[in-house]
Amino acid sequence: MTTLQQAIEQAKVAGNKAFIPYIMAGDGGLETIKPTILTLQQLGVTAIEVGIPFTDPVADGPTIERAGERALAAGVTLTKVLQTLTSFRGEITVPLVVMTYFNPVLAYGLEAFAKACVAGGVKGIIVPDVPLEESALLREALNPYTIDVVQLVSLTSPPERIAHIAAASQGFVYAVTVNGITGARSRFAANLEQHFASLRQASSIPVLAGFGISTPEQVKRMGSLGDGVIVGSAIVTALHEEDMTTVAALVAASKGVFEKSTL
Repeated sequence: MTTLQQAIEQAKVAGNKAFIPYIMAGDGGLETIKPTILTLQQLGVTAIEVGIPFTDPVADGPTIERAGERALAAGVTLTKVLQTLTSFRGEITVPLVVMTYFNPVLAYGLEAFAKACVAGGVKGIIVPDVPLEESALLREALNPYTIDVVQLVSLTSPPERIAHIAAASQGFVYAVTVNGITGARSRFAANLEQHFASLRQASSIPVLAGFGISTPEQVKRMGSLGDGVIVGSAIVTALHEEDMTTVAALVAASKGVFEKSTL
C-alpha cells in the first residue's frame, strides 16, 4: 500500500471520508505555499493537491485558470514550487499530490522531476493531459521513487475503459463527477450513484470524487458515494479571499460516518 493510499485508508478507519483540497501553488506569491499547506494540515485534511500554474490549463475552469494566471504573473514555476516544498519538507505531515500538465514535466526532465518531488514530499502526481494509453511513461519514471500516478476517469467512460483505468491508477482513482472542466456546480448527473458503484467494483484502491464539489452538503453527498472528495475551485476562491471559515467548514463536512443521500 502506497503512502497516499494509506492516508486515505486511515481516514476510513477513523470513520471519516478522505478530503483532498486543491491549491494553486503561488497564488498570492511563493511565500503563501508554506502557510497554506501547514494550515490545511492543522484542519485535518487527508492529503493536498498542489496545482502548478500553466499557460494552457485545458482541464481547468475560470476560477482555477485565474488563480494560475495570478501565480504565473508572480513568477511561479514548477521548479520554484518544488524548491519551496523542499525548504519546509520536515514540517509536511500529509502526502502531497502535484497536479500539472505534461509540458512542464517534460521540460524539467522526468528523472530530475521525480527526484525533486521526493525532496519536496510529493507522493503522487495527476497529469490530466496524459491519456491512459501514454501513462506508462510516467509510471516507469516515477514509480521507482514511490510516487503514484493517479488516473482520472470520466462519466462517459465505458465499462471496459473504466476497468483499464482502475487497474492502472495508483493511490486512488480520481472520479470526475461532471462532464466538462473544473468549477462549482449546483447540480450533478442523475446516474452518479450507479457510476460510482461500477467504479468501486472495478477498483482495488480508493475512489474519490472531484470536479464541481463546492459546499459542505456536496462534500457529504459526494463523499457518501466513494471514499472521499477532492475540492478545488471553492478552496481556491476561499484562500484567495482569506476566508478560512469556509475552508474549515468544507474539511469538517468530511468528518464522521454518514449515510448516502439523494443527489
